[in-house]
Amino acid sequence: MISEIAILEELDRGELLTLLENQDPEPVRRVLSRALSGAARTARELALLLSPGADELLEEMAQRAHCITVERFGRTMQLYAPLYVSNRCIGNCPYCGFGRQHRISRRALTLDEVEKEASLLREMGMQSVLLVAGDDPNRVSVDFLVDAIRAVHRIVPSVSVEVAPLATEAYRALEAAGADGVTLYQETYDREQYAALHKNGPKAGFDNRLTALSRAGEANFCKLNPGVLFGLSEWRLDALKLGIHARLLEIRYWRSHISIGLPRLRQVPDGFEIPHPLCDRDFVHVIVALRLLLNDAGLVLSTRESPTFRSHLMRLGITQMSAGSSTQPGGYAEKSAAGEQFHVADHRPPNEVAAALLDAGFEPVWKNWERAFTGGDR
Repeated sequence: MISEIAILEELDRGELLTLLENQDPEPVRRVLSRALSGAARTARELALLLSPGADELLEEMAQRAHCITVERFGRTMQLYAPLYVSNRCIGNCPYCGFGRQHRISRRALTLDEVEKEASLLREMGMQSVLLVAGDDPNRVSVDFLVDAIRAVHRIVPSVSVEVAPLATEAYRALEAAGADGVTLYQETYDREQYAALHKNGPKAGFDNRLTALSRAGEANFCKLNPGVLFGLSEWRLDALKLGIHARLLEIRYWRSHISIGLPRLRQVPDGFEIPHPLCDRDFVHVIVALRLLLNDAGLVLSTRESPTFRSHLMRLGITQMSAGSSTQPGGYAEKSAAGEQFHVADHRPPNEVAAALLDAGFEPVWKNWERAFTGGDR
């Protein structure tokens, strides 16, 4: 089996990088005509759709992306919320509020506190929760995660995790405890930039992070969610590699649903400047190009974005969004309980987000699957 490492390294030597620099709209127009019939599904076509030559065709791309999303997903939007169990971290990522170099209030929740947070989210209507933890295996062990998943699963039907990369057997333990999905962002697919941002600690292992979702796929998770943190590297190349990685997962783990996380750096810790800021128009470009390649993938939008901008983006291909989010441990029970990972721009509670979706003609979905019907016993 060809690894993600080999495929992405080959990309760096191939014609795709040349196509990514294309300035001519004509080859993009030909790709778009194939996309109209659902035939645009290759990395070469994605490179052209992301190229500068696609800029003048962005409106046409957006219209087609909207049509594909309605065809595949209807006018629905799945809602979820993160549940941060710890902001203790041994990593020193300069762009992340949890980095060990930052002087913030640190906290790791007890199981009772995790249950309390889950109960509060359920009271808000949430039935899909993402457990999130900083990278500190001494504070948040696999055994703790297993217990936390079981505790939350008694309250909330769907539990996913976003934690540091694990071994296959560890992922199997989380899946057996009731977790149905794994979210893991590569941060950036630019190996050199990744190394510059993660100079030491466990996160310094680029390849270990890159292959983690395959290990989760081997552990039979129903949902696999790759992503990048836009702003760390040049956006066209990161979007291209993200699309290729997601397509690889889609083919290899065809029984799992693939969703793509689209976080964008906005406010960052003091002392860090965003190397490659992503403007709104280019962000739209990323979303519609990925939708044209990955017709059946979920596209996930976080509360980093403002309510107004989120309302615009949900018409272009977004199928999942967080709502009422707190990015600090214990944040649902006690505001400002501990340091947050990133600043939330959309502070609306879930019921207000749901009402806005209904007003826009969308149906908010709190739970969209049942474990017994999605291979839970496979």
